[in-house]
Amino acid sequence: MSKSKILIADDNPTNVELLEVYLSGYDCEIAVAVDGRDTLDKVAEFRPDLILLDIMMPKLSGFEVCEQLKADPKTKNIMILMVTALNELGDIERAVAAGCNDFLSKPVNKLELTKRVENMLKLRHITDENERLRRYIDDMEDASGPRKD
Repeated sequence: MSKSKILIADDNPTNVELLEVYLSGYDCEIAVAVDGRDTLDKVAEFRPDLILLDIMMPKLSGFEVCEQLKADPKTKNIMILMVTALNELGDIERAVAAGCNDFLSKPVNKLELTKRVENMLKLRHITDENERLRRYIDDMEDASGPRKD
Protein backbone atom coordinates (compact mmCIF):
# COMPACT_ATOMS: atom_id res chain seq x y z
CA MET A 1 0.00 0.00 0.00
CA SER A 2 1.30 3.47 -0.85
CA LYS A 3 1.93 6.11 1.78
CA SER A 4 -1.12 8.01 2.94
CA LYS A 5 -1.26 11.65 1.94
CA ILE A 6 -2.52 14.28 4.36
CA LEU A 7 -3.18 17.90 3.45
CA ILE A 8 -3.16 20.40 6.31
CA ALA A 9 -5.22 23.46 5.32
CA ASP A 10 -4.80 26.27 7.83
CA ASP A 11 -3.76 29.90 7.47
CA ASN A 12 -2.07 29.98 10.91
CA PRO A 13 1.56 28.74 10.72
CA THR A 14 1.57 27.84 14.44
CA ASN A 15 -1.46 25.56 13.99
CA VAL A 16 0.16 23.94 10.95
CA GLU A 17 3.39 23.32 12.83
CA LEU A 18 1.53 21.76 15.77
CA LEU A 19 -0.46 19.43 13.49
CA GLU A 20 2.73 18.42 11.66
CA VAL A 21 4.39 17.57 14.99
CA TYR A 22 1.33 15.56 16.11
CA LEU A 23 1.39 13.61 12.82
CA SER A 24 5.15 13.06 12.78
CA GLY A 25 4.73 9.48 14.00
CA TYR A 26 2.83 8.49 10.87
CA ASP A 27 4.50 7.20 7.74
CA CYS A 28 2.71 9.65 5.48
CA GLU A 29 3.29 12.51 3.09
CA ILE A 30 2.12 15.90 4.33
CA ALA A 31 1.39 19.00 2.28
CA VAL A 32 0.21 22.39 3.51
CA ALA A 33 -2.30 24.87 2.10
CA VAL A 34 -2.59 28.41 3.45
CA ASP A 35 -6.08 29.45 2.30
CA GLY A 36 -9.20 28.08 0.66
CA ARG A 37 -8.08 28.58 -2.95
CA ASP A 38 -4.65 27.13 -2.18
CA THR A 39 -6.41 24.12 -0.65
CA LEU A 40 -8.32 23.40 -3.87
CA ASP A 41 -5.13 23.81 -5.92
CA LYS A 42 -3.17 21.48 -3.60
CA VAL A 43 -5.93 18.86 -3.70
CA ALA A 44 -5.67 18.81 -7.51
CA GLU A 45 -1.89 18.34 -7.53
CA PHE A 46 -1.27 16.39 -4.28
CA ARG A 47 -4.40 14.16 -4.30
CA PRO A 48 -4.64 13.67 -0.52
CA ASP A 49 -6.41 10.83 1.27
CA LEU A 50 -7.30 13.13 4.16
CA ILE A 51 -7.60 16.88 4.65
CA LEU A 52 -7.31 18.55 8.04
CA LEU A 53 -9.38 21.60 7.14
CA ASP A 54 -9.65 24.83 9.12
CA ILE A 55 -12.97 26.62 8.71
CA MET A 56 -11.93 30.25 9.08
CA MET A 57 -9.51 30.81 6.20
CA PRO A 58 -9.02 33.62 3.66
CA LYS A 59 -10.33 33.49 0.06
CA LEU A 60 -12.67 30.52 0.66
CA SER A 61 -13.89 29.22 4.01
CA GLY A 62 -13.44 25.60 4.99
CA PHE A 63 -17.20 25.20 4.53
CA GLU A 64 -16.93 26.36 0.89
CA VAL A 65 -13.87 24.20 0.23
CA CYS A 66 -15.59 21.15 1.69
CA GLU A 67 -18.77 21.73 -0.35
CA GLN A 68 -16.79 22.05 -3.59
CA LEU A 69 -14.71 18.93 -2.92
CA LYS A 70 -17.72 16.80 -1.97
CA ALA A 71 -19.65 17.98 -5.05
CA ASP A 72 -16.89 16.85 -7.43
CA PRO A 73 -16.90 13.12 -8.32
CA LYS A 74 -13.08 13.16 -8.51
CA THR A 75 -12.66 14.45 -4.94
CA LYS A 76 -15.84 13.42 -3.13
CA ASN A 77 -14.19 10.42 -1.43
CA ILE A 78 -11.39 12.43 0.19
CA MET A 79 -11.83 12.27 3.94
CA ILE A 80 -12.25 15.71 5.52
CA LEU A 81 -11.64 16.40 9.20
CA MET A 82 -12.68 19.94 10.10
CA VAL A 83 -10.25 21.31 12.70
CA THR A 84 -11.46 24.65 14.01
CA ALA A 85 -11.84 27.04 16.90
CA LEU A 86 -15.54 27.30 16.06
CA ASN A 87 -17.46 24.93 18.30
CA GLU A 88 -21.04 26.13 18.40
CA LEU A 89 -23.69 23.55 17.51
CA GLY A 90 -24.59 25.59 14.40
CA ASP A 91 -20.98 25.44 13.19
CA ILE A 92 -20.90 21.67 13.62
CA GLU A 93 -24.20 21.31 11.78
CA ARG A 94 -22.94 23.54 8.96
CA ALA A 95 -19.71 21.50 8.70
CA VAL A 96 -21.71 18.26 8.47
CA ALA A 97 -24.06 19.83 5.91
CA ALA A 98 -20.99 20.86 3.87
CA GLY A 99 -19.98 17.18 3.78
CA CYS A 100 -17.15 16.87 6.29
CA ASN A 101 -16.52 13.40 7.65
CA ASP A 102 -15.62 14.47 11.18
CA PHE A 103 -15.14 17.56 13.30
CA LEU A 104 -12.46 18.43 15.86
CA SER A 105 -12.36 21.57 18.00
CA LYS A 106 -9.24 23.55 18.85
CA PRO A 107 -7.22 23.40 20.96
CA VAL A 108 -6.47 20.02 19.43
CA ASN A 109 -5.78 17.09 21.72
CA LYS A 110 -2.96 14.97 20.25
CA LEU A 111 -4.48 11.59 21.13
CA GLU A 112 -7.90 12.56 19.80
CA LEU A 113 -6.39 13.89 16.57
CA THR A 114 -4.14 10.89 15.94
CA LYS A 115 -6.92 8.33 16.58
CA ARG A 116 -9.30 10.15 14.27
CA VAL A 117 -6.64 10.46 11.57
CA GLU A 118 -5.82 6.75 11.92
CA ASN A 119 -9.49 5.74 11.67
CA MET A 120 -10.22 8.06 8.77
CA LEU A 121 -7.22 6.80 6.79
CA LYS A 122 -8.28 3.18 7.40
CA LEU A 123 -11.77 4.01 6.19
CA ARG A 124 -10.40 5.80 3.13
CA HIS A 125 -8.25 2.82 2.17
CA ILE A 126 -11.14 0.38 2.69
CA THR A 127 -13.35 2.58 0.50
CA ASP A 128 -10.64 2.70 -2.19
CA GLU A 129 -10.23 -1.08 -2.08
CA ASN A 130 -13.99 -1.61 -2.38
CA GLU A 131 -14.06 0.70 -5.42
CA ARG A 132 -11.15 -1.16 -6.99
CA LEU A 133 -12.88 -4.51 -6.44
CA ARG A 134 -16.18 -3.18 -7.80
CA ARG A 135 -14.43 -2.00 -10.99
CA TYR A 136 -12.66 -5.37 -11.31
CA ILE A 137 -15.95 -7.26 -11.00
CA ASP A 138 -17.62 -4.94 -13.51
CA ASP A 139 -14.73 -5.45 -15.94
CA MET A 140 -14.93 -9.24 -15.52
CA GLU A 141 -18.68 -9.21 -16.15
CA ASP A 142 -18.22 -7.01 -19.24
CA ALA A 143 -15.48 -9.29 -20.56
CA SER A 144 -17.56 -12.43 -20.18
CA GLY A 145 -20.30 -11.02 -22.39
CA PRO A 146 -24.03 -11.12 -21.87
CA ARG A 147 -25.28 -13.54 -19.27
CA LYS A 148 -27.45 -16.45 -20.32
CA ASP A 149 -30.13 -16.93 -17.69
